Amino acid sequence: MSTVLTEFFAAPGRRLLVIAGPCILEDRSTNERIGATVRDACAALGLPFVFKASFDKANRSSIKGHRGPGLERGLEEMARLRELLGAPVTTDIHDPLQAAPAAKVVDLLQVPAFLCRQTDLLAAAAGTGRPVNVKKGQFMSPEEMRNVLTKLAEGGCTQRMLTERGTFFGYNRLVTDFIGLGDMMALGAPVCFDATHSLQLPGGAGTATSGRPERCGLLARAAVAAGVHAVFLECHPDPARSLSDAGTIQPLDSIPALLAGLKAVHSAVAA
Repeated sequence: MSTVLTEFFAAPGRRLLVIAGPCILEDRSTNERIGATVRDACAALGLPFVFKASFDKANRSSIKGHRGPGLERGLEEMARLRELLGAPVTTDIHDPLQAAPAAKVVDLLQVPAFLCRQTDLLAAAAGTGRPVNVKKGQFMSPEEMRNVLTKLAEGGCTQRMLTERGTFFGYNRLVTDFIGLGDMMALGAPVCFDATHSLQLPGGAGTATSGRPERCGLLARAAVAAGVHAVFLECHPDPARSLSDAGTIQPLDSIPALLAGLKAVHSAVAA
């Protein structure tokens, strides 16, 4: 496991962990630009960084939605970026058979929100020996995520993290429940806040998800003030041309200032 993640799990919250990158793996130059920009911004602020990108997005709103390069090509690109950036990397898995090959490349396995109850997937991820980050399902209460942590522990995973990404409210709307966020932190595992997916208006664009990207900073600062241990951000040089989540992904050039604000909030809370 990377030094960054070893230090994080040894002392969650000592430094705010930043997990960031494009939603889906883009072309090589775009992946490199995003990774290098966020890495350098984090380094300037003394924030640990993990590069994130997906090789497949299996839960698109439309069957015609872009899904990514797939397992083999995607993992090849993640391995290349890990070496090029000199940073740990993470990606999500959707099937138990993807756990072992992904674990050979990435430093942190991520389980998507809609799959957080899938016992076989959790057991496969836990059995790789890699740290596992599970996104809380929009349909799950914070307390129910205790069962997820138990499944991982029983599968042999000792380094577990949970991620909040908003909960359903009415139609085409996600709401961040800060009381629930506190309840989930009380479970004892590090908690990450997904600031960009929490902006989603699921199905708000008919065959695609729309969102409220202008509220990213507000939610992220509030979550850091509440005491989360990590923040998850998706970013792109030209959000409108992002292959996925164009309705919520953040402009790449806005990330350094956003991270500086989060660092200031984290330092104030720690003081």
